[in-house]
Amino acid sequence: MLLQLAGVGAGGLFGEGITMNIHPTAIVDSSARLGPDVVIGPYAVVGADVEIGARTRIGPHAVVLDHVRVGEDCDIHAHAVLGDVPQDLKFRGVISYVVIGPGCVIREGVTIHRGTHEGSATVIGARCYLMANSHVAHNCRLGDRVIMANGALLAGDVQVGDGAIISGNAVVHQFTRIGSLAMLSGGAAVGQDVLPFCTVAAAERNRVGGVNIIGMRRAGFTAEQRRQVRRAFEIVFRSGLSLREAVERLRAEFPDGPAATWAPFIEGSRRGICRWRPRRGRRATQDSEELEDEPARNMQSGYQGSPR
Repeated sequence: MLLQLAGVGAGGLFGEGITMNIHPTAIVDSSARLGPDVVIGPYAVVGADVEIGARTRIGPHAVVLDHVRVGEDCDIHAHAVLGDVPQDLKFRGVISYVVIGPGCVIREGVTIHRGTHEGSATVIGARCYLMANSHVAHNCRLGDRVIMANGALLAGDVQVGDGAIISGNAVVHQFTRIGSLAMLSGGAAVGQDVLPFCTVAAAERNRVGGVNIIGMRRAGFTAEQRRQVRRAFEIVFRSGLSLREAVERLRAEFPDGPAATWAPFIEGSRRGICRWRPRRGRRATQDSEELEDEPARNMQSGYQGSPR
């Protein structure tokens, strides 16, 4: 059973003229700001200084703690915990935030922690899909349309580019960057940056396997743009050039286009980049078509949001 509650004026819980559907067992702090048509399920908790965007649904037993901002049209499933304090010994009880963009799906048991330092935030972009029991630590920044599969774990201050996929039980070390449209297969472990459009094969550690050609194609990149990234891969990983020489070559050959992102990405690395190693017993390739399985292809077809 849901209670349909009307607003009680501009200074009230919901604002004038706004209608909510809140289960009678849910606990909602009086300072929470809820948009129209928000649904809050049984035994859910919404803390102080929380903002929930229009049409977002909070599932049973989900917990949205203090200082969380959730965008419109999100689905927060059962037992997710958003905005708990960071698992960081440097945290001193300051006010920090979790910011979640519109259209995200946060599945069962997902945990997203607040930033460590005062005023800082953990940021999830628009239309991200975080599957069951995945974890986003303090001060991570996810771009738009990021997919994290079951059990994927991001340590603190990780950056993930638009459209990247972190497959099941993959783990990412703190301060590591995952480039746009990169794909980490199941069980991969990385503590160095993964260049945009690259793949890391299942159970590999700090080794890229190739270029995510299928993901690029489905994201709308042209054949010429895909060839450009393949050429960049050859320059960085298979030309025999030093990394500094490879960056100079990239700048000379690719003043624009998707490969033009590689030189500044490499130069901005704090932890170094994952290097290439061909998989034993298989032809060396930089085409992810040899690395993808059917679930990965399904994920790369693009998340279209939850049914409404």
